[in-house]
Amino acid sequence: MQPLVFILDVDGVMTDGAAYYTAEGKVMKRFGPDDHDALVLLRRFMDIRFVSGDARGFEITARRISADMGFPLDLVSTTRRRQWIEERHGLSDVVYMGDGIFDAVVMQAVGYAVAPANAWTGAKAAADFVTQANGGDRAVAEACIHLMEKFFDPLDLSALDDHDSRILAEGVHP
Repeated sequence: MQPLVFILDVDGVMTDGAAYYTAEGKVMKRFGPDDHDALVLLRRFMDIRFVSGDARGFEITARRISADMGFPLDLVSTTRRRQWIEERHGLSDVVYMGDGIFDAVVMQAVGYAVAPANAWTGAKAAADFVTQANGGDRAVAEACIHLMEKFFDPLDLSALDDHDSRILAEGVHP
């Protein structure tokens, strides 16, 4: 299998899963370090896109994933993800990273599945690889390095091209 696309759930994978509320509603999410950098390295090998089922926090997620990091993001119900992916990609071409109850359904259907260490037990059981790091704490970076080593080329920081180096140097990550 040579995967073509890496689809990641956002909350609980890119974030610690917490949402911070005031009387006005959801105001912030915590995104972890290094994940963006590793995604920049992995995108030389495969397409990367994100899904979120959090309609109320979608603006916050879009700010980080699309505006700051430059990756595609779609609002997709957790119960429709498998169907959504199948309508766009061959399931066997997809690596999916998720942490929740409904993510396990997707993980059982795709070519390769990854879960962070603090994922729901069923998601970890459905995963081909479980990171040692928790979601929002470098789990995505660990997954990216694992995918490069398993399917493509081992991490080689000297192979960065000018575009990747510029993106990393511009500080679009936290």
